[in-house]
Amino acid sequence: MPEMNGYQVLETIKADKELNPIPVIMISALDEIDSVVRCIEMGAEDYLQKPFNQVILNAKISASLERKRFRDRERAFMLKLQSEQKKLRIEQKKLKIEQQKSEKLLLNILPKPIADRLKKGEQTIADSFPEVTVLFSDLVGFTELSTTIEPCKLVEKLNQIFLAFDKLTEKHQLEKIKTIGDAYMLVGGLPTPRPDHVEAVANMALEMLTTINKINQEVQAHFQIRIGFHTGPVIAGIIGKNKFNYDLWGDTVNIASRMESRGLSGRIQVSEATYQRLKNKFVFEQRGAIEIKGKGSMVTYLLNDRK
Repeated sequence: MPEMNGYQVLETIKADKELNPIPVIMISALDEIDSVVRCIEMGAEDYLQKPFNQVILNAKISASLERKRFRDRERAFMLKLQSEQKKLRIEQKKLKIEQQKSEKLLLNILPKPIADRLKKGEQTIADSFPEVTVLFSDLVGFTELSTTIEPCKLVEKLNQIFLAFDKLTEKHQLEKIKTIGDAYMLVGGLPTPRPDHVEAVANMALEMLTTINKINQEVQAHFQIRIGFHTGPVIAGIIGKNKFNYDLWGDTVNIASRMESRGLSGRIQVSEATYQRLKNKFVFEQRGAIEIKGKGSMVTYLLNDRK
């Protein structure tokens, strides 16, 4: 090797990615310990001094090749393991994304505490609440409007209104129960009880009127809303198996619905029970006694503003 010495050959082999795994046995006339150490440090598999014994050389070659085969198997195993781990991470990431989608979908139809109970395996979820406030709202004349406007535009406008109400519901930490056509139902005080549920719903109702007026200005429309709410006990729970629905039952729900249906366009009507809890913080006017189906004559009040 007139142009390279043994050290340089070894260095070149070990610097090459493809040649690097090949085991190298150094054979040299040098017997200094420094030379042996240098070769080993540079990556030589073994070192043999000249003159060498052919049997010993063959044994060293066999041992080196056996170690290489072991390292190759180990490397192949590690590469396979890394590949499997990468696939597993990808699958775990996909699973996490799907779980997040399912979680988001579940939270769109159920309150989080209820969704958590359902995921823990509860089969029947039904709770009794001694006092909550239930609100109903309805767009006045929407049925007539639906016959004069294109379906896509109708749904678009309705969606704009309900999305705005959803933001208000989240802002006031209330629970949207459902929408039925152009009706919107929410409740305060469940599934997590709170002492200010009546006041929170009252603030929500006032902001719903403001929101409708703002949307009318933006889209040059003339939507009118009727709102009613009532305070009292309810039973809340999940119905359905494949399609879950979190709903409320009880006389309170019926009275709240009547407060809305027997209310006035652009106004908020409440029951006597609700008025008594809010009269010190909000401005009301007494509407007087009206006939409520199933309840007879009831004194109701119109909520005007905060004090």
